[in-house]
Amino acid sequence: MERILFGDNQFFAVNHISDEKSRAQSIRFQDDKAILKTLDHAIGAGVTTFMCTTHDRIANICEHVRNHPGRYTDFKMFPCMPYAHKYANAVTELGILGALQEYVPGNFLGSLYKGGRAFLSKDYLSIMELLVDSEMKMFKGINTPVIFLQNIITDLLLGLGMIEVLKSFYLYVQKKYNAEGGFITMNLPKLLNELEGVGIENPVICTSINKIGFRMSGGIKAYEEILATRKVRVIAMQVLASGAIPPNDAIKYVCNLPNIESILFGASSKANIQETVSLIHKNDVSSSAEKIATV
Repeated sequence: MERILFGDNQFFAVNHISDEKSRAQSIRFQDDKAILKTLDHAIGAGVTTFMCTTHDRIANICEHVRNHPGRYTDFKMFPCMPYAHKYANAVTELGILGALQEYVPGNFLGSLYKGGRAFLSKDYLSIMELLVDSEMKMFKGINTPVIFLQNIITDLLLGLGMIEVLKSFYLYVQKKYNAEGGFITMNLPKLLNELEGVGIENPVICTSINKIGFRMSGGIKAYEEILATRKVRVIAMQVLASGAIPPNDAIKYVCNLPNIESILFGASSKANIQETVSLIHKNDVSSSAEKIATV
């Protein structure tokens, strides 16, 4: 994975602190051209991996990428599924059968048979495979080396003790899509323990990492201990704690932690993208110099 990943929260009005900022972002990115322009700014700053939800509008971004292969030669996407609001809205508008027909891939009757059999037999693994295939339709032909399970499902399954479903997701995307299964969570300590318990070694986990403990279940000390002593590939998200920490302080803290493989951030403007990328590179250099000096 690359050191810096670009996220999509800003495109779909997700801000965990400010409703006002959410409304402003919703207006700003109501046109797909605004999203594509911002992605091009990120690519121009050297960030070529887009970690995104499976929001319906991402399908338009995928289509644009497929139609301009020369422009996106090194471009990668990390799908994060499911986008829960999409399914909730579909059921509300279309009913359960209508939602299935909208999102089930391939032959509807055959897939419905598989899904129906799964429900009747409580075969949760077949349900999972069906939904993964549905979400992955939009990414056909695009480089997706890591496929993530969203924290809304990861942490639900974690709480229910259904760790075998997490393992099955990991194995399924590896087999079907030649990709690594990743997990987004708000509880790194518990998730890592459970994944290792079912034989998933050195997993890819995206989790909140910031100096004030924002959305870090278990506390900062537990996270720092894991990073210092355990084998795990961590993607740090919410490093700014949704704007609660000054950018340089936030990024300096994360860059000085061991075992942070990648840093995920979102930004709405070219200037903010360039500033964040520059801060990461600067603090990475400073961190490396400090480590060499102490050896």
